[in-house]
Amino acid sequence: MTLLVLLLAGCAGVGAWLAWPTSGPPPADPPTGDETPFEPAAQYVPSNDPPSAPLSPLPLDETCEAAAPAGAAEANAASLNTLSWAPFGRTETGWVIYAPRIGAELATACGPGTPRFAAALARWQAGHGLPQTGVLDAPTFDAMKTRWTLARPFAAINARGECPNAPAVASLSTAKPEEAYGGKTIQLRPGALEAYRRMVEAARKDGVVTDRDPRVLTIFSAFRDPAADAARCARDNNCQGVTRTICSAHRTGLAMDVFIAAPGHGPDSSADDNRRAMARSDVYRWMVRNAGRFGFVNYVFEPWHWEWTGEPPLPGVPISSLPQDGSQPLDQGAPTPQPGLKGLLPRKNEVR
Repeated sequence: MTLLVLLLAGCAGVGAWLAWPTSGPPPADPPTGDETPFEPAAQYVPSNDPPSAPLSPLPLDETCEAAAPAGAAEANAASLNTLSWAPFGRTETGWVIYAPRIGAELATACGPGTPRFAAALARWQAGHGLPQTGVLDAPTFDAMKTRWTLARPFAAINARGECPNAPAVASLSTAKPEEAYGGKTIQLRPGALEAYRRMVEAARKDGVVTDRDPRVLTIFSAFRDPAADAARCARDNNCQGVTRTICSAHRTGLAMDVFIAAPGHGPDSSADDNRRAMARSDVYRWMVRNAGRFGFVNYVFEPWHWEWTGEPPLPGVPISSLPQDGSQPLDQGAPTPQPGLKGLLPRKNEVR
């Protein structure tokens, strides 16, 4: 009887992991202000589903069975596509988007609906002063999110109320045409561009970058001039931190947005369908496992956004001293929810 219950629970977990939106076209996205060209084309989005497939390479001696808190694996499988929450200030359903990064944090390759994942999560919770339930919940994710955010030097500086200065344009290196998405001019600090090239070469050797889709891991946004960003904020009034911010990591010359996947959307669309497709792709999962070897860290709300940590951002100025035009709440009576450093920063100073 016990074996039958476990088998039924496992089937439920697989069913939850495989669920995929199929109804109707996605809603239009708000403009990002970055004017990234969107090339509608057939998308190749390989996936590592279902949960029995690894989120990262399984060690030879690891199985996905383990002693976990009672009901935890089943609860995770059920909430994976149904949890109603707002981890970045915007209502979302489910946590498929964050599963690869959570798995990496837990040092397990097993899927979210497995006992091994629940057991690893329970150990992580115990080590961080949280109830040892083995169930992914908002307090657990918030603790992880704070760790991930402060691993980004730019975000840690922002948390002090500072905004790094921009490097001189003459000091930047320019990406090759084949490294840039949509014919854009892409510039980064020299060390960041060299690290990017080493990472792409490793991805090519691992079969992640292929001729099937030459856009994969091309850069569609890198250095952005702060003065131009400020003018765009004032013009478009969209720097409340939802789609843009008054202090962007892109001013450092260390941040880049890379093409992961974009079925039916632009490559920087924050639509949940788009972010979910990215999180399910082999490209993003490879990045989660390997980008750190080359010094890159991810802003987890945006699978495409990566920052190089090999050199520090330049000394900066107080965020309060920056031009504020375009950052005021759209409704003064009800500030707009936005991604950000929860509990660390005013929300309009989102750290993208």
